Amino acid sequence: MSDTVESASDSLPRHIAVVMDGNGRWANKRHLPRAAGHKAGVNATRTIVENAAKSKIQALTIFAFSSENWNRPESEVTALMTLFISTITAEVKKLDKKNVRVKFIGERERFSDKLQASINESELLTDKNTGMQLNIAANYGGRWDVVNACKSLISAVQENKITINDVDEKLLNSFISLSDLPEPDLFIRTGGEQRISNFLIWQLSYSELYFVDTLWPDFSTADFDNAISWYASRQRRFGKTGQQIKEEQVS
Repeated sequence: MSDTVESASDSLPRHIAVVMDGNGRWANKRHLPRAAGHKAGVNATRTIVENAAKSKIQALTIFAFSSENWNRPESEVTALMTLFISTITAEVKKLDKKNVRVKFIGERERFSDKLQASINESELLTDKNTGMQLNIAANYGGRWDVVNACKSLISAVQENKITINDVDEKLLNSFISLSDLPEPDLFIRTGGEQRISNFLIWQLSYSELYFVDTLWPDFSTADFDNAISWYASRQRRFGKTGQQIKEEQVS
């Protein structure tokens, strides 16, 4: 993380990325099945989406299901998929009324036809909305994202659309998920773990990383506000010195 500065910035993050960790442990502490934790996590997600939209955050990206989550017990994966479908169906019309645009990132072909249909319908319904963009990473992995972008670049070279000398960081970025949005300014992970777990590994290069012990179902509006306040206290340098940043702010 970057060093903390004495005076806080009033700027809000344009884009927030969230790893919603701790649903299973929340359920275990209450002697409930893990599926109950995931259901409780949906309520926390709804609260945070609403607060982000009210705070005029431009984009919120949440890690709903990673490519590695298929390795979990089959019963839990099945419960997650069922919850996924029901949640999309129940929430998308509410999000549409709030002018939220919904977009999914990840390899959706592995999902059932029913789930793919729900995903496509939610994107289509909210496509014209102009408020906050809610990105849902589902069957997503950061390494998959980079490899997929490389495949697209190779294909473009083979089709003579570009030459190998055209390939640079900017061009590669154009094939990465969410390239049409500002990169995440703030990354939040609940549950006490301090890693990004293959989430947006390209996009998070200069994000401020905020870790909190609170399990996701207990993550409240106050917790979200605390994360925003913490972000406002950071000095984002992007390779420059703190003195350079202060001088730019004065000028």
